[in-house]
Amino acid sequence: MSDIRTNERFEIREVRPEEAEEAAELERICFPANEACAPAQMKARVAVASELFLVAAEKETGSLAGFINGLATDEVSFRDAFFEDAGLHTPEGKNVLILGVVVLPQYRGLGLARELMEEYQRRQRGRGRGSLILTCLEAKVKMYEKMGFCSRGISASTWGGEQWYEMDCVLNS
Repeated sequence: MSDIRTNERFEIREVRPEEAEEAAELERICFPANEACAPAQMKARVAVASELFLVAAEKETGSLAGFINGLATDEVSFRDAFFEDAGLHTPEGKNVLILGVVVLPQYRGLGLARELMEEYQRRQRGRGRGSLILTCLEAKVKMYEKMGFCSRGISASTWGGEQWYEMDCVLNS
């Protein structure tokens, strides 16, 4: 299986260790401060689960336009602790908790989040994962449904003081 997927403008591939700070900056731009991942946490995610961290890099500049990252687990629903502790990653876990889907504002509307998610699903299905689980605000539920996710309703997660909806996408049953 190829590690890199390309389209005309972007290369979709696993994150590189030196891109952790840039990824943290994208998160800072795209999320309110109470929800964004701190640089130290982002570095920890890259260090322990780079195979679960896909980036879309502009071919021309190499700059990151967006990414998806997660941690594997055998758990079946979201706990806020996963946002803070990359040490909860279980490499052989049957499920992946998606911690962030990020696309910079200037790249939105190009289908980049959908393309990243399709590749993410393909790779995790190939690794035999059972499902992908994420949380999102109510306004994003329909977008994720178009990407193959089903809403489980309101999540137990209260990360950042928000009300989240938990969604899952079954990959292998």
